[in-house]
Amino acid sequence: MTGRRESMADDALDDFERRSISLRGDTRVVYVAGSGPAVIVMAEMPGISPHVARFSRWVRDAGFTVYMPSLFGRDGAYPRAEEGTAVMQRACVSAEFRALAAGESSPVTRWLRALAGLAHEQCGGPGVGAIGMCFTGNFALTMMLEPAMLAPVLCQPSLPLNDPGGLEIAADELASVRSRLERDDLTVLGYRFDGDRFCTAQRFAAYAEALGDRFVARVLPAAAANPDPPPFFARVVGGPHSVVTAHLIDAAGEPTLAARDEILSFFARRLAP
Repeated sequence: MTGRRESMADDALDDFERRSISLRGDTRVVYVAGSGPAVIVMAEMPGISPHVARFSRWVRDAGFTVYMPSLFGRDGAYPRAEEGTAVMQRACVSAEFRALAAGESSPVTRWLRALAGLAHEQCGGPGVGAIGMCFTGNFALTMMLEPAMLAPVLCQPSLPLNDPGGLEIAADELASVRSRLERDDLTVLGYRFDGDRFCTAQRFAAYAEALGDRFVARVLPAAAANPDPPPFFARVVGGPHSVVTAHLIDAAGEPTLAARDEILSFFARRLAP
């Protein structure tokens, strides 16, 4: 437990540089901060919340340049139930995402792969790391088709929503990623809470079948989750879900904090000059 109630205020994100980045004919806002090798932090539903920004600041403070693209929602917004539900409903019918189709990659991943290449050019180092969460959870895996990507992390990957054992990536792309992981001796980290109804045990089993021992799974006990998350997570998600954001307990000895530290160490090992 944190011993205090967290703020319900929005996050101004004023310690990030707000950039408009045009790639593949599409312009998006990306929040950038820090120095060192690049790590792309992709927000969970319903967007770049104060908890997502907090995680990005931890990445920045660990010695990386954070690129945090705005993919949906109101940037910096505290996750309230009604607003968050509306964001999720819009994303589910958006052509940019494949929320309900197994065996397909979301079109937005092509832009994110280009962002990874640009971030590597701008920041240097051996390559780029990326973490996706919930709705974006699988995106870091698809981004392995970009040669600069070296450190993919999948936190509670939740798509497709209508197939608990499905994977949100095209079969040919999945085969290419598996070949690259083997060729370059790379691994994929995956995190979920036990009993998560959006990121199920069946889904992690499907990743393990597809990627073999290149997929390193971490399953945290549900009891390790923050019991008092923001309204969107309490009322809409309805159970332990967000390992390093809304359900993280920022206190020594907590499993969620240990997961955060493991992710930061993973980035450091893969991206150290």
